[in-house]
Amino acid sequence: MNILKRPIRFLSVSLILVATAVQGDSKFDNVAINTIPVNDGIYMLMGAGGNIGVSIGDDGTFIIDNQYAEMSGKITAAIKKLSGTPAKFMANTHWHGDHTGSNEHFGKQGVVIVAHENVRRSLSESKFLPLANKHKHASPKGALPVLTFQNEMSLHLNGDDIRLVHVANAHTDGDAIIHFTKANVIHAGDTFFNGLYPYIDVASNGSLAGMIAASNTILQLADEETKIIPGHGPLANKSDLIVYRDMLTTVEQKIGTLIRAGKNETEVIAAKPTAEFDSQWGKGFLPADVWIKIIYNDMTK
Repeated sequence: MNILKRPIRFLSVSLILVATAVQGDSKFDNVAINTIPVNDGIYMLMGAGGNIGVSIGDDGTFIIDNQYAEMSGKITAAIKKLSGTPAKFMANTHWHGDHTGSNEHFGKQGVVIVAHENVRRSLSESKFLPLANKHKHASPKGALPVLTFQNEMSLHLNGDDIRLVHVANAHTDGDAIIHFTKANVIHAGDTFFNGLYPYIDVASNGSLAGMIAASNTILQLADEETKIIPGHGPLANKSDLIVYRDMLTTVEQKIGTLIRAGKNETEVIAAKPTAEFDSQWGKGFLPADVWIKIIYNDMTK
């Protein structure tokens, strides 16, 4: 069963905003950037869209993700308050517009954009967005990553050795986690939604199994002192990620059992396999029945 042929049409407005790249300025007029210190010279910026990571130091400013295009001015102002120096490098954790919408803005300023090769491919092409039932136009040249990698690469900036590690077929097919090895900070991108059910872009080859594997990869890199920046939700630590990983694993087991018993999509949703988690995880982007539908489509495709 292919989710591309079965659009999910009853998503919340918030998730549709994540899936689409076209936004009106008025939607962001009252959005403020909240700056959260993470570790020495590293900050998390929260606004509209995915969480941004910022590294400030003698080598210049390094940014991870950049929310929507309409947020670019506010992001620039927030970074200026931290350092006063323009960004030099930027990493995209994946291709979605709430993480790459300001690529063109920063690219025009000479910022070097780095990402997995599948991010450049996805941004370069028109794509059908089944969750919004519409097409995304190809991004302009100035918004595309100019440095890409297949498995991993390193940046040596601001006194740290920063590893960009591809985790395959998790949230999308182009996810990267960003590990500040000395500062002991990890930006997980949208492989980690802290406190809410995670959107899995099955049309971009994302999968629940890949999300669990990505969580395990991060946990192998983390210790009790590691600060983890999730793609969405508050700043986290290893214990938070373990709770998230265990939730994903339990849901995979329960829905898998129902599928192996021959239950169809309607029957799986009616069985409420996520009931024990809904009060904690089901109040964000995705209500439980929508999330179950996404997982069912992933596990039966």
